[in-house]
Amino acid sequence: MLIVSYDISNDKVRTKFAKFLKKFGRKIQYSVYEIKNSPRIINNITIEIEKTYKNKFSNADSILIVPITEADEHKIIRYGYPALEEEELLFL
Repeated sequence: MLIVSYDISNDKVRTKFAKFLKKFGRKIQYSVYEIKNSPRIINNITIEIEKTYKNKFSNADSILIVPITEADEHKIIRYGYPALEEEELLFL
């Protein structure tokens, strides 16, 4: 799993970047996404950031990508709405 957090000052670039991340994972906070990863997905994300977004950043912009291993995923503590998203629902 990856946690991707961003702070991008330009509205247009920020919106485009959020839409890009949405293709890979789900939004868990305003500018934080949770992405189920594989080496291919990590590679796609980093290449796209380098190719499309890096040159559009100002000195105030930042992106933080935090990989979380499968062994550590069970250590994540969730409260509120995100905690409910982890529960499986059964509809009959």
